[in-house]
Amino acid sequence: MHALRSDYKRLTETGFPRGFPLVQFPNPPLIVGLLAGAIGGAVHGRGHDYAVAISYLAIGVWAYEELTQGVNWFRRLLGAAFAILMVVRIANALHG
Repeated sequence: MHALRSDYKRLTETGFPRGFPLVQFPNPPLIVGLLAGAIGGAVHGRGHDYAVAISYLAIGVWAYEELTQGVNWFRRLLGAAFAILMVVRIANALHG
């Protein structure tokens, strides 16, 4: 289990390009957000609502982590942009 955890950590810390990572392997909140978003697009009714809510929450957590702990200014800016996007989407969902 320890070896698996260290391999995963190494994988998630590797970015491209190496000197200024713009792209990295998704971390758990982003994986959950993307999967929940895909599920939300495939189901209807209450299942859709729950999947979208989970997706928004997970993407919000990912955005916050990027904003506060991003490896460079681009990743922190990406986190800020997605945090704003999540606020707008949630506001639209509440008033739509």
